[in-house]
Amino acid sequence: MTVSTVAGRPARRGATIETRASWVVAFTAVGVYALSFGAPLVTVVALKQIAAELGGTRSVPALAYSLAWFGSAAGGIAMGWLAERVGVRWTVIGGAIMVACGLALSTVGGKTALWLGHGLFIGLLGNAGINAPLYIYVARWFDKRRGSALALISSGPNVAGALWPMLFERAIAGFGWRDTMLVYAVFEVALIVPVAAFVFKAPPEPATGFGSLGEPATGAPVLGLRPRIVQVCLCIAGFLCCIPMAMPQGHLVAFCSDVGVPAAHGAAMLSLLLGCAFIARQIWGFIADRIGGLRTILAGSVCQVVAMSGFLLTQDEAGLFVVAAVFGLGFSGIIPAYVLAVRQLFPASEAAWRVPTVLLFSGSGMAAGGWLAGAVYDYAGFYGAAFAIGIFINFIHLAVVAPLVWRQSRLRSAVPARA
Repeated sequence: MTVSTVAGRPARRGATIETRASWVVAFTAVGVYALSFGAPLVTVVALKQIAAELGGTRSVPALAYSLAWFGSAAGGIAMGWLAERVGVRWTVIGGAIMVACGLALSTVGGKTALWLGHGLFIGLLGNAGINAPLYIYVARWFDKRRGSALALISSGPNVAGALWPMLFERAIAGFGWRDTMLVYAVFEVALIVPVAAFVFKAPPEPATGFGSLGEPATGAPVLGLRPRIVQVCLCIAGFLCCIPMAMPQGHLVAFCSDVGVPAAHGAAMLSLLLGCAFIARQIWGFIADRIGGLRTILAGSVCQVVAMSGFLLTQDEAGLFVVAAVFGLGFSGIIPAYVLAVRQLFPASEAAWRVPTVLLFSGSGMAAGGWLAGAVYDYAGFYGAAFAIGIFINFIHLAVVAPLVWRQSRLRSAVPARA
């Protein structure tokens, strides 16, 4: 029997680091994500009002939303390194303060303040200190149900999307988008800072004897390929799948308004989309624990492209509510599956830079998708063209991921079952 040590004592195969504290940490991370990723949603809900004030083109606020995503992704590698040295609680606390500063700066006036507030403060200095570091940190609290835990915490932005749009729509209608940003900035800091300081303590030491699969060796081939090739493929795939993923999320309220659906109903539709994503993500996590990260990415991408097609087929309000729900159910398992795939394919000692690198490309895809939909709308005058481009890009993503899944399946079938 294979034996390892846990806390200085021999550990039987089947030992696990998971405790009740693991789930306390995971659920706290969900709450932090739900607050920090609520900040850019003010711009999504107020997209038409901000565009009207700042020149009339929707690509201006769409770019601000995209810069927030890109900044949070681009800063993830540095913040992951920093969190390894000072502790994740400090990057989370600093990130929450920077998000609030970004919201305040965005209200000053003008395109530059809006873009700097979102890209630099909400993204690069704010959510970057929260997003990737928490993925790495929470993964260290789990070994048996890591896929479920990652799916749970990655649903935090979906909780934000389900909770905040309708509240923001009412607040913006009553007080304007600037006051809404300022009030939310105070609220976000007041909740995240004390919670992060109290809950995010040092993670447990890994129970290396757990599970049936050995830890991948440093430098060993991955899926029969060089590790860097698989890493590059995952990064490209993360970028491609997130372009179509971002389009409905960033423009659904404006799209609904264009086809005659009231803004309040559009905000409710966005909440439904992200609420369904939250529920489905827990199911996807259960699936990922059984079929693995790569297969979950492929399955989620197929569901996403099918649901994305629905936005081209209907402009009826009831039909759009159905399509939004299906889209939320489909795309929600993809991003946590990337993190799980990295942890399954590469050594744990490399997670601090491999996970943020993949998240950099997926976040860049979210940024590109949000901006691209606005730019195509400004050129073509309707969102159908943008959604069609997103569907095409989704098919390219499938062409990148499918060979990796095929290689993994072939290697598994070639390994004889252990007694």
